Amino acid sequence: MSLMLSDRKAGLPFGVDRERDQALCEQVEALLSQMTPEEKIGQMNQVAGSRDTTGAPANTDIEADVRAGRVGSVFNAFGVEFTRELQQQAIEHSRLGIPLLFGYDIIHGFRTIFPIPLGQAASWHLEGIEHATRIMAEEGAAAGVHWTFAPMVDISRDPRWGRVMEGAGEDVLLTSRIARAQVRGIQGSDPGATDTLAACVKHYAAYGAAEAGREYNTVDLSEWRLREHYLPPFLAALEEGCASIMTAFNTLNAIPATCHPLLLDQILRREWDFEGMVVTDYTAVMELECHGVAEDASEASRKSVNAGVDMDMQSGYFVETLSELVQGGQVDEARIDEAVRRILWLKAALGLFDDPYRYADNERETRCLMNDAHRRAAREQARESMVLLKNDGHVLPLSDQHRKVALIGPLGNTPRLLGSWRGNGDHDDTITLREGIANRLGEDAVILCAQGASNQIGENDTDGIEDALELVRQADAVVLALGEDEDYADEAASRADIGLPGAQLELARRVLAEAGDTPVATVLFNGRPMDLTELDTMAPAILEAWWPGTEAGNAVTDVLFGDVNPSGRLPMTFPISVGQVPIYYNAFNTGRPKGVDPKYASQYLDIPNAPLYPFGFGLSYTSFEYGPIETEATEIALEDTLEVSLTVTNTGEREGIEVVQLYLQDVSASVVRPIRELKDFQRLTLAPGACELVTFRITPDMRHFLNAELESVQEPGLFRVQIGRCSQSGEEIEFSVA
Repeated sequence: MSLMLSDRKAGLPFGVDRERDQALCEQVEALLSQMTPEEKIGQMNQVAGSRDTTGAPANTDIEADVRAGRVGSVFNAFGVEFTRELQQQAIEHSRLGIPLLFGYDIIHGFRTIFPIPLGQAASWHLEGIEHATRIMAEEGAAAGVHWTFAPMVDISRDPRWGRVMEGAGEDVLLTSRIARAQVRGIQGSDPGATDTLAACVKHYAAYGAAEAGREYNTVDLSEWRLREHYLPPFLAALEEGCASIMTAFNTLNAIPATCHPLLLDQILRREWDFEGMVVTDYTAVMELECHGVAEDASEASRKSVNAGVDMDMQSGYFVETLSELVQGGQVDEARIDEAVRRILWLKAALGLFDDPYRYADNERETRCLMNDAHRRAAREQARESMVLLKNDGHVLPLSDQHRKVALIGPLGNTPRLLGSWRGNGDHDDTITLREGIANRLGEDAVILCAQGASNQIGENDTDGIEDALELVRQADAVVLALGEDEDYADEAASRADIGLPGAQLELARRVLAEAGDTPVATVLFNGRPMDLTELDTMAPAILEAWWPGTEAGNAVTDVLFGDVNPSGRLPMTFPISVGQVPIYYNAFNTGRPKGVDPKYASQYLDIPNAPLYPFGFGLSYTSFEYGPIETEATEIALEDTLEVSLTVTNTGEREGIEVVQLYLQDVSASVVRPIRELKDFQRLTLAPGACELVTFRITPDMRHFLNAELESVQEPGLFRVQIGRCSQSGEEIEFSVA
């Protein structure tokens, strides 16, 4: 029984119906018929605006090109006044008055900043993620933006890569579900609404598999692994109606993604039937020369546009070379028309031909940005994103009785908690951890602050530690605020050493030794899984807070003092050593797995195979008990769905949220299958003593996989079901498919 991968299709952009699509196409064709070849090529050109957070005027070079019809889109353009000014140049001064499309990287908030996407993924709360992206879309649209370059759905198993912070982690299912939620949030339910942004799923494809975790580096994958692990989140986003897709910087099997026929033509257009627009990443067409597959701008343009690129971001090569390439027969004019149709269709769907200034509303911009409701939502999601990694001796939650708290570490009294890709977020709006604790404990509490050590790479000075220890001696509770600087998990921010930068580990060692019986809670602010093995041996309580965003200090304090019970679960594995990287939970077994032979086994001599903290892991201030897994059948047919259920009970004294995770293993198949794969999860809220029956349906789709011929198949055989709190825990049962 097989189902070809190509039987799954992308939806129409925005999920519009065929009747609406036909009306938009007619509008586009009427305009296209009036355009000169140069005007068409101009629509395929995207340039960078000069907008910054203080409101710089429009770049005059851009204005000249806009008036000449040589620009179809401007990115890094936001603000009602700024975008209106540029739009006027296009509408009032270009020959056909075609409106500009304004794009901006709104990744985890526009002005109100939510947790970084990896932190959002740790919530496993799809409705909360959709709500956050809806707010960021509303704010971006209110500031004149039409199009955001999100969601980022790159699967990554290597925490050395700085852009792990921008995605949803290592798992295909979790990333795919989050991608759908983000597309729904960004695009809303009506592309004609003025609070809608066009989404752009990125980076197509396999950008997260860069060798050695080094940014922009080579990617070499089998087509099987590409299709099985790296492409499904892209298809999920497109099935949800994502309007556009962005190419990746990397090569894939010796061909840059920006001119990759398999990716851009065979899979995207022929198999998935995607009808939306393809845009490159920043100067990616130009970079074909550096990759060594193009001698000059002309060859770079020819290869990328013929492969399927519709819009060139920032290199300017299309406007320089495409006219001559068309005249010389190296690029078909029909290919230009195809690209321009997709660009104009997007503008029409957003209502820009009906009213090019519909996003330029000063009153809405003032009302929408950073309002109280948005800040409350940011605080709520930040709380949900935090993962309790360790809590020996029930150090957490801290007591309300603490009146003198020593806040030690480089991230205790800084607003640099927004994370990278922070849109138009302002550090001046950020609640620091010191402010959050002070807000919670009131005016009569004393917050003693010392940085103690730097979190900058290479700054290993320990002179400040003694001052920090003096404050520890005075305090009745200690909070250690450690982690990375915002710039350390970002584009072009790979790290070979993923431990705590600077002298933070020494600071932690001495603070923990000095504290004695005084409770010490360690809070981590970072954008990637880190090597925390030594810290884990010392610190009794560790809370992973990621970069929480605008409401950081309040949200962290809510969790530290027990107003909120932590419920986050890790979306990426934390290694016990960087030597395990890349590490991920759904690995293959080997012919010589560990535990069979003491020597001739797939293992390290100096560290265990297991990670420090596995995928799906996270503790709570309460406890949960899982009953036995029950099912009515142990053998089913290929077309059958098997129901499995168990009871989950809150056995503690606090209300808590539990993320119940279902993993499946196909024990023997025609190709090697992972030792476990996440297939479903449910997020429960249980009062103390409450229990709930949790039922999962194991459908035929869940049992499908790609065989050696790249067909999606289901095969008969033995399966193991695991239901538990993380990828390395839970009861197992077996069933057979005949």
